[in-house]
Amino acid sequence: MKKLLLFLFLFSALSATYCQAVLEDGRYVPETDPLVLQKLEQWQDIKFGLLMHWGPYSQWGIVESWSICPEDYGWCERTKGSHADNYMDYKKEYEGLKETFNPVKFNPAKWAEAAKDAGMRYMIFTTKHHDGFSMFDSKYTDYKVTDEGCAFSSHPKANITKEIFEAFRAEDLWVGTYFSKPDWHHEAYWDPYWPPFDRNVNYDPALYPEKWETFVQFTHNQLLELLTDYGAVDIIWLDGGWVKKRDQHNLEENYAGKFSENKGSNGFIKHRIVSQDIRMDELVAKAREKQPGLIVVDRAVYGKNQNYLTPENRVPEKELPYPWESCIISGGGWSYTPDATYMSGREGIQMLVDIVAKGGNLLLNIAPSPEGEWQEGAYQLLEEFGAWMDVNGEGIYNSRPLPPYKSGNICMTQQDNGNAYFFYLAAASEQRMPARITLPAHQPAPGSTVTLLGHDKPLDWSPEGEGFTVSLPKALQANPPASYVWTFKVGQLR
Repeated sequence: MKKLLLFLFLFSALSATYCQAVLEDGRYVPETDPLVLQKLEQWQDIKFGLLMHWGPYSQWGIVESWSICPEDYGWCERTKGSHADNYMDYKKEYEGLKETFNPVKFNPAKWAEAAKDAGMRYMIFTTKHHDGFSMFDSKYTDYKVTDEGCAFSSHPKANITKEIFEAFRAEDLWVGTYFSKPDWHHEAYWDPYWPPFDRNVNYDPALYPEKWETFVQFTHNQLLELLTDYGAVDIIWLDGGWVKKRDQHNLEENYAGKFSENKGSNGFIKHRIVSQDIRMDELVAKAREKQPGLIVVDRAVYGKNQNYLTPENRVPEKELPYPWESCIISGGGWSYTPDATYMSGREGIQMLVDIVAKGGNLLLNIAPSPEGEWQEGAYQLLEEFGAWMDVNGEGIYNSRPLPPYKSGNICMTQQDNGNAYFFYLAAASEQRMPARITLPAHQPAPGSTVTLLGHDKPLDWSPEGEGFTVSLPKALQANPPASYVWTFKVGQLR
C-alpha cells in the first residue's frame, strides 16, 4: 500500500509538472486574420505599456474585488469595513463603496503625458473587474460610476473610461480595455437564491440554460458597448480565465489545474472546474466587426482567441516562441496601496531590457488613488524610464530577439535594418563605466561601426573569442550617457 501511495503521489506530481510545461510552451494557437497579424506585429514593436487597476475598492486600499470571493486564499481575506466577520454583510458594505467613490482629482491628461514621456506606447484600463463595477456608462447595469447613486456621477468626467481613452489617444498611445468575464454582482452569475461557492458561477449553467444565456448576452452587450461608443480600441484584455467552455481541447489544462492551482496542500479544492461557455468565438467575431484587426487576449485560455500570452508578475527565463507580455506591479499591489513602495529605476529599466531581449513587452501596472491621483513614487519611476528611453529607446522599439538573447549581464536585440544592440546591465555599485567591456556571441562585420547610444563618436573595438571588446575613453567612463544600462550599437554583424 505504501508503494502504491508513493507511486500515485509521484505520478500526480510529475503529471502536474508536465502539464504546466505544456501550458507554458505549447498553449499558443497562431492567429490567421491578416489584419490581426499586422496589428500584432505592430504591437510587438511598441514594447512598453501601462496597466491601471482602479475602482471603488481603492477607498479601502485593498486588493481589487477578491475580498468578496468566498475562497481561502490570502488575497480574499476581509480586512476592511465594519462587517469583516459576516460575509453577506461585508459584501453589501463592499458594494456600497459605489456611493462614496468620488475621485475629484481625476486628471487623465496628466497620466497620459507622464506615460508618453516614460516611453510607453499603449495602455490597458480596468473598465470592469470581477466585482462587476463598471467604470463606464453601461446601459446594462446600474452598478457603475455614472449611476446617480455614485458620488462621482455628477462630475463632468464621470464616464471615467471615456475620459481615459480620449486622454491617452491624444498622446498617440494605443488603448486597450481590461474586461472581466466573470461578474460577481450580476444576478445571472451569482444568483442570490444560492450563496456563492467560489469564484465560479454559483449554479450549473447546463441545468439553468436560460439563466446562463442571460449572462452571456449581458457580457456580449457590455463588451460591444466598449467597442462601439468609446472610439478606436486596439486591444481587449479579458480576465477571469476560468470562464470558458470545457471540452476536449482543455483536457491538459484541466488536468494540470486539478493537481496544481485548484488544490491546496491538504487536498481541499479551492475552486471547482465548471464549464462556462460565453461563446468567445461568436463574441470575437462581433467585436472585430466593430473594430477590424482588434487584438484579443483571452487570458489563460488555450485557443485562437489568446493573441498574445501574459505571464503575470514574472519574467520568463527564456525567449518564448510566440507574442507575449509580462504584466508587472510597479509598486504596492495591483490596486491602490497607501504609501506604496515602488520598484527602483534600475530594477524597472533592467527588467524592461531583459523582457525585450527575450521578445516580450512590459505592461507596468500603476494604481490610482481613491481621489484620482497617482502617487509620487509612480511619477518618479516613470521619469527614470523616460530619461533612459530618451537615450536608449532606439535599441528597444521595433526590435526582435538576437540569440542567445542574454549572456551574463549582456542582453541583445536586433532590427530588420541589420543594426544590433548590446545592453550592458550595470551592477548596483557601478556608477562608472569600465575601461573595456567584452560583448559576447557576435562580432561586428569588417568595417562596421560600434557606438554607444548617447555618445556620438565611434568606439574602438577588437575581436575577442566569438565576441568583441570595446574600449571606452576616460571621459566617457566617468560620465555615462545613461543610468543602469548602457547600450552599444553595431551597424552590421559578421
